[in-house]
Amino acid sequence: MSPLAVNVIKVFVLTIFASALAVIATPALTNFLYRHKLWRKSSRKKTIDGKEAEVFNKYNREKEVSIPRFGGVLIWGSVLVIAIVFWILAQFFPDIFWLQKLNFLSRSQTWLPMFALLAAALLGLIDDILQVKGKGKYIAGGLTFWQRFLIVFLIGLIGGWWFSAKLEINTIHIPGNGDISLGSPLFIGNFSLGVPLYILLFIIVTLACWSGGVIDGLDGLAGGAFASMFAAFSIIALVQNQVDLASFCGATTGAILAFLWFNIPPARFYMGETGSLALTSTLAVVAFLTDSVLVLPIIGGLLVMEAGSVILQLISKKIFKKKLFLATPIHHHFQARGWPESKIVMRFWIIGVVLAIIGIAIRLLG
Repeated sequence: MSPLAVNVIKVFVLTIFASALAVIATPALTNFLYRHKLWRKSSRKKTIDGKEAEVFNKYNREKEVSIPRFGGVLIWGSVLVIAIVFWILAQFFPDIFWLQKLNFLSRSQTWLPMFALLAAALLGLIDDILQVKGKGKYIAGGLTFWQRFLIVFLIGLIGGWWFSAKLEINTIHIPGNGDISLGSPLFIGNFSLGVPLYILLFIIVTLACWSGGVIDGLDGLAGGAFASMFAAFSIIALVQNQVDLASFCGATTGAILAFLWFNIPPARFYMGETGSLALTSTLAVVAFLTDSVLVLPIIGGLLVMEAGSVILQLISKKIFKKKLFLATPIHHHFQARGWPESKIVMRFWIIGVVLAIIGIAIRLLG
């Protein structure tokens, strides 16, 4: 069997294992979430700019206070479990080839994305707990905007430092033009801030991905969007012979698809912050590991659309005193225009898949 065939089998097997584990675990998670009534006790009353959330509550209030959060546990929990299981098996059975092969934990490829996944997931878990308890001062409870911002900033800072100091990576690939170095300190005039541009870029990209987490708003929307993104990066990593990273992305995709199976209308549970925050943070890390930062806005185009609509709405209301959209993020705009939820979700899925294919083509052809 050729090395390529072995690597492809590894990615597919781990994808299937993660998906199967998530499906098996779902009944227990569902029972726990509903038994303890882990949903918001009241719907959000205001939008991010302090106005009444009329459109959101018109279409989503009932689901908001009756469907539990924490579905993201299914995703990152499945990836974590199979990573630990195959690592342990590889230690106990060093002579069994396939057990060694299925261990995808490696310092250069998967330590950092695993750290980002778990660190952001735990932050999101705390946020979700505060929201279901009705504590906190944010829109619907939970951590404040600046508390979330600071922690995501720190994740980006640690990730950028790890790349720059430990992995000694300080370049960005421009498709069709090669690599450029971002290892020099950041200067303002003659004053050096002593921070490599690479670390600064890493922080900015991590925060930008985090802002796209607002996509988690309709049944199945976030799951389908993230599945196409991580599948795209799995393909890119596999072509680059980063097999462990491709396996990590494949396992994440498999777990997301299992979550999506139970999240399509009517949703059994929501991803919550523990899912969306974990996936957006990890997406940034994976983009840097595959040297695909410049195609990330394409592959993650749905996140750009969602976050961009919120930013444009705020700017328009602040400067011109009028709305660009009936509601934001933009999927709520289409709700307000009378589109059925299933139509919005499926059309966004199609857009996401097309953007993922375009991003893969640009990255690999470049």
